[in-house]
Amino acid sequence: MTSPGRGPVPAAKTVTAPDRGSLPVLVARGLTKRYGHVTALGGTDLTLRRQEVLAVIGDNGAGKSTLIKCLSGAVVPDEGTIEVDGRQVAFRGPLDARAAGIETVYQHLAIAPARDIAANLYLGRELRRKGFAGWGLRLLDRKAMRANTRELLDSLGLLTIQSLDQAAETLSGGQRQGIAVARAAAFGSRVVIMDEPTAALGVKESRKVLDLILEIKNRGIPVILISHDMPHVFEVADRIHIQRLGRRIACVPTADITMPEAVALMTGASQPGPEHIQD
Repeated sequence: MTSPGRGPVPAAKTVTAPDRGSLPVLVARGLTKRYGHVTALGGTDLTLRRQEVLAVIGDNGAGKSTLIKCLSGAVVPDEGTIEVDGRQVAFRGPLDARAAGIETVYQHLAIAPARDIAANLYLGRELRRKGFAGWGLRLLDRKAMRANTRELLDSLGLLTIQSLDQAAETLSGGQRQGIAVARAAAFGSRVVIMDEPTAALGVKESRKVLDLILEIKNRGIPVILISHDMPHVFEVADRIHIQRLGRRIACVPTADITMPEAVALMTGASQPGPEHIQD
C-alpha cells in the first residue's frame, strides 16, 4: 500500500493486550503513609495472585493494619499506586474499593446486632422491589433478600443457623463471623480481605472460618488474610507476606518457609535475602 507523495505506508503493528488471567488481581507499589513524624508505611509492595490465599503477618507496629486500610479505601496513602486487574485505581473511600470488587471483614465486625441475618447480609445494599413499589415507594424486596441469603449460606455450609429471622445478637461469635464472611463473599467480586478472622474464637468456630476462607478461594476469589495465628496461616495460606517496620521484607510460598523462619524474619532475628521476595 502506498500513500501519494509519501511512498509505502508501513503495516500497522499488532499490539496484544496482556491476558487478564495472567495478571495479578491486586498490586500495590511503594505505598507510604505518614502520621506526622510517624511513618506507618514506608514504601510497601504487595502482589495478590488469582485464586490464592495471601497471608500478611508482622509484629505490632509493622504496618499491617495501615496497609489493609489503604487497600480497602479506609486510608488514602501519601505515595504509591494500587492496581486492580492491571488498571491503576485511586480509592478515596471504602465505597470506591467496594465498587472495584474489594470487600473487607474487619476484626470488629460491622454487624447490626438487632437486625436479622438477611438484613445484615444486605446491610447498606438492600434490594428494592421492581417497578413503582421499588423506585417510587422505596419498598424493600425482603423475599428476594431472604432467598439469596439462604442460597449463599447453603453454598458456604452455614445453614447450621436455626432461622434467618434470628437477630445477629443471638448468634455465636463464629456464626457472626460467618455472616460477615458470607457478605464479603457475596459482594467481593475481586478480592476479600480478612483482618484477624479467628481472633477470640474457639477451636470449633475457628475451624469453620478457616473452611470458609478455603471455600471463598475455591469459588475463584483470592483472599488476603491478616493473622497472628501462625498455625492457621500455615494451614490455609499459599504465600506469606511478611511486614516489618512499615515495609515488606519477604513474600514467599508457604511451602518454602518454616514457621520458625517466618517468625525470625518477622521479629528481625534473621535478615531476608533475595530468595525471600517471590512475586
